Amino acid sequence: MTYTQIAICAVVIAVIVDLYVIKTCLLKRKVFWTSYAIIVCFQLLTNWWLTSRNIVMYSPDAILGLRIASAPVEDLLFGFALVLGVLVNWIRLGASDKQH
Repeated sequence: MTYTQIAICAVVIAVIVDLYVIKTCLLKRKVFWTSYAIIVCFQLLTNWWLTSRNIVMYSPDAILGLRIASAPVEDLLFGFALVLGVLVNWIRLGASDKQH
């Protein structure tokens, strides 16, 4: 699998888990998108720093080639999936603590 395919799969899985499995529905909440806007700014800054200095490099065969802040667009997809997944689990685990 290419990084592009993995990143797209990660987004699809994170969305399904949020909306249909755990049903936190974070994607429907303004607070999620506000938080994500803050996080993505730092992600872009970090991606730019790592990729523009060749600390992290990607095989051209594994990515689409579209870059934002010097990093492949796939990094934004993968980062989105990670942020959503972590927040969904944070809520799920916090809710289970309150039940005990």
